[in-house]
This record gives sequence, structure tokens and C-alpha cells, in this order.
Amino acid sequence: MGPGLPSDPAEKGPRPVLIVSPNARNNRPKATTVLVVPFSMTLSEYPTHIRLAAGQTGLPETSELQPEQITAVRKEYMRRRPGTRTQLESTIRSIAKNVVFSLGLQSKDIR
Repeated sequence: MGPGLPSDPAEKGPRPVLIVSPNARNNRPKATTVLVVPFSMTLSEYPTHIRLAAGQTGLPETSELQPEQITAVRKEYMRRRPGTRTQLESTIRSIAKNVVFSLGLQSKDIR
């Protein structure tokens, strides 16, 4: 979890995120940022959002990942919270597919 994301309003508090950059990159001392996808507790039917139950995330309620808002966050702003979970590879693949979709591309368009 980190502070509100750069795209969030200034008054917004910390927001839970899923780190999606590879650990090989995250653990490098010279890498000052991690790539994250934010969670939202406001559920919607937005086509790129990925809904996860509380038991899948460690969050207190059902939430949605928002792949279209993928962003880099400085490591110094990140705070590990109790209940942190590692996500399944299938969830990470869905995130990647939805990031591509949010760019206006289909998976078959990428070579």
C-alpha cells in the first residue's frame, strides 16, 4: 500500500496496490520505482477491471484491480500491510491483457 497515486486527488489517502513489476527488477538497489496496479473498493462493470474477493487480496472487502491505471510508484512510498497476498499467474495475465486492451489493442495485434 502506498500514498494516493499521482493520478489521485490530493486529499485521497493511501491506496492498496498490486505490484506487477518482476521481483528481479524490484529487488535491484538502483531501481527506485515499482510498477503497480491500483485497487478500488468502488465496484463497477468497467470492462478492464478485475474483481477479486477479500480472501484473494487480504483487503477487508471485495475490490477491483484497475489495469488501465497502471503506474510507477517510488519504492519509498510503499508500505507493506498485514494480510498481503501474492496473486495467481492467471490474475497477472488478465492484468496484462487488460492493459493492452486499455491501449486500444487486441492481444493478437502485439508481435
